Amino acid sequence: MANESITAAKGFLAAGISCGIKKSGKNDLGLIVCPTGAKAAGVFTTNKIVSPAVVVSKKHVKSGGIYAVVVNSVIANACTGEEGYKNAVKMCERTAAEIEEKSKNVLVASTGVIGEQLPIKKVLTGISKASKKLSASDKAGLDFTKAIMTTDRVAKQAVRRINISWKKVTIAGTIKGAGMIGPNMATMLCFITTDAAISKGLLGKALKKAVSVTLNKVTVDGHQSTNDTALILASGLAGNRVISSECRRYKKFSKALFELCDDLGRQMLMDAEGATRIFKVFVKGATSGNDAAKAARAIADYPLVKCAVNGADPNWGRIICAVGSAGVKLNAGKISCKLGDVLVFNNGKAVKFDVKKASKVISKPEHIITVDLGVGKSSDFCYGCDLSREYVTINADYHT
Repeated sequence: MANESITAAKGFLAAGISCGIKKSGKNDLGLIVCPTGAKAAGVFTTNKIVSPAVVVSKKHVKSGGIYAVVVNSVIANACTGEEGYKNAVKMCERTAAEIEEKSKNVLVASTGVIGEQLPIKKVLTGISKASKKLSASDKAGLDFTKAIMTTDRVAKQAVRRINISWKKVTIAGTIKGAGMIGPNMATMLCFITTDAAISKGLLGKALKKAVSVTLNKVTVDGHQSTNDTALILASGLAGNRVISSECRRYKKFSKALFELCDDLGRQMLMDAEGATRIFKVFVKGATSGNDAAKAARAIADYPLVKCAVNGADPNWGRIICAVGSAGVKLNAGKISCKLGDVLVFNNGKAVKFDVKKASKVISKPEHIITVDLGVGKSSDFCYGCDLSREYVTINADYHT
């Protein structure tokens, strides 16, 4: 059976262990290591309040070669001042020491509760423990994924395999995130490995492009994290001719990366806190792509729309209200809305429709909401999920 984990790409080892942060004793610390060194790129949260892990990784990712990524869950190490920054650096230093590399060649990420200091002694001991369990097996990859999970209910992994220059190229990824998701550059924690031989510049370009139309189009609750990080590491061991221009080989790689990120983003949305169904908002007839994107996200984030989806209630009024408050150009006399293929609002007026049929559309695991603003030719989309009682319960009890 093929390896479907983060270690599927050639040249990567992984480990996931418990260092004692999770009271349950489940995995809470993970390592990804590329012994030969990898070209790396990343996208990070644009929240002005960021974790020291983001600060450190933004600096280190500029290095010529990255040999490891160290990640902890449970504690975000955000709003932790100088001590928090020193702890992020210590995590890199200990990892580097274990693999006999320099700390600047190690990336770090954290996720969990904001405002608490890391139990750094446990974390450092855990790094040493994890380094001795590094493996290229699919189990090791899954152990890593489990280590980065917080309120996630299931492990989320994806792999794409393509041929470039008559060589098999693998792109593997894993993602964590179930709540506090309203990304504006990256999303939660996402780690991608590939054995493709590709220039550092094009690797970064491909990642930014893929994230912008996949992970960045997913919203659970409209809340952007202090720790959002998406990283890609390329070992170059597939043996393909180096991708150094935006040629056909680059486009093929970019397309596969897009598909991987889209897969991971949808998995994350399906596993959102308390979610029972997801929906895609497609906005057309806008004067600009920016307006279309803004309107789509406004609908996907609107709590009353999300509640209606949870109850399979075809309450189009909430959708139109969300659009009207989005701050975009529209023609109130020409705006229209469909739930699936059911037209519920047309040319600024309510229309008669089969309520049971519309409700059946919404009750599916996934459906599409289409809105035409009636003022242009631009379009965009956003994925959202319903808002259930369980979401409130999870987040009411999250810290305590």
